[in-house]
Amino acid sequence: MMERLVSKLADKRVLFASSFALRLALVFYGDYQDRTMAVKYTDIDYHVFTDAARFITQGESPYNRSTYRYTPLLAWLLTPNIHLTMMFGKILFVVCDVLSGMIIYGSLCLRGLHSENASWISALWLLNPLPMGVSSRGNAESILTAMVLGTLYCMEAKRLIWAAVLYGLSVHMKIYPITYALPIALALRTRQTTAEEDPESWRWKKFTGIILSFVNRELLLFASVAGGLFCALTTLFYYMYGWQFLHETYLYHVTRRDIRHNFSPYFYMLYLTADSRWSQWLGLVAFLPQVILLLVASWAFHHDLSFACFLNTAIFVSFNKVCTSQYFLWYLCLLPLIIPQLSLSVKQGLGLLLLWFTGQGIWLGPAYLLEFEGYNTFLWIWLAGLLFLVINSFILIQIVVHYKPTATLQRLKVE
Repeated sequence: MMERLVSKLADKRVLFASSFALRLALVFYGDYQDRTMAVKYTDIDYHVFTDAARFITQGESPYNRSTYRYTPLLAWLLTPNIHLTMMFGKILFVVCDVLSGMIIYGSLCLRGLHSENASWISALWLLNPLPMGVSSRGNAESILTAMVLGTLYCMEAKRLIWAAVLYGLSVHMKIYPITYALPIALALRTRQTTAEEDPESWRWKKFTGIILSFVNRELLLFASVAGGLFCALTTLFYYMYGWQFLHETYLYHVTRRDIRHNFSPYFYMLYLTADSRWSQWLGLVAFLPQVILLLVASWAFHHDLSFACFLNTAIFVSFNKVCTSQYFLWYLCLLPLIIPQLSLSVKQGLGLLLLWFTGQGIWLGPAYLLEFEGYNTFLWIWLAGLLFLVINSFILIQIVVHYKPTATLQRLKVE
């Protein structure tokens, strides 16, 4: 019986259908729990999205809903929550979640992986309880993961215009995919110049050669389409909602100093200096380790765009000023794409996974005591956050050490 079930899950159609059915069941169960139990299943953010959508249906600004700090596009997408059913948004998020798994499958097959092996690796996302829970509770991260994965798929499939469209949309939805700009630009620059090495040439000639390598049709087209779409959406929503749109959607997330307990190694420092006149500057300085590591990772691994984007996302999340559990999805959705290139054994992989969950468990202990028991455990939460950062750094080092680069992909063509 178990063997038959395992063999059926290797069939992509069964895998996609079952993963969608499980998520849909969670959506309906969540509705039941919300109606009958004191502890609610639905994420509070879902109510924020819905309230913003309600303001739009009334001809008002979505930012009339306090704590709505997202693009108006999300609120517009969820207006059927008001006109049709409150579950529309959850179903949309679930569909995007399964779509992400389908894109992972397609990307792996595009890279030459056998269909059955691609199904097994896709199952790490499709049957993962974390994205299942996040999407079915009404968190919108699945829309972004589908866009990011779609961007990488289109880059791999040499559909440059579609890749640019999805990338422009993803940066508009949330600002963190801007970290992919450098590896994408490096991947698209002129191949002949990047491979050229002439130790006897002048330094100035080398420098100009590097600059000119970025001047080519593919890169200019990608930048024009992605940047043009981003600017068009920004201009449209600025016209509709003014400065409040720019602040809540973009600027707030750059200058944000969240002093609530979270996984970030900076939260305790920002908590202690919340009333200091230097607090704003400390928040900006916290970006420095991120920037340095992102530059190094982008330059070292841009030949494999999926791997570079995975590293950039993991670095960005681990060293960010704010780090919550939902941020983990940003890099977990990219992990299946790089698994075939890792020489880790199953035992080593499970060991790293156990270590990652252990780090979270150690953090959750003092966080629970603070949140529900009222004990002052800020110092212990910070120390647990530092330990979790060390664990994440160790895991990333192991991934880099066991990374096996694939053959360099052919230069992207415009379709």
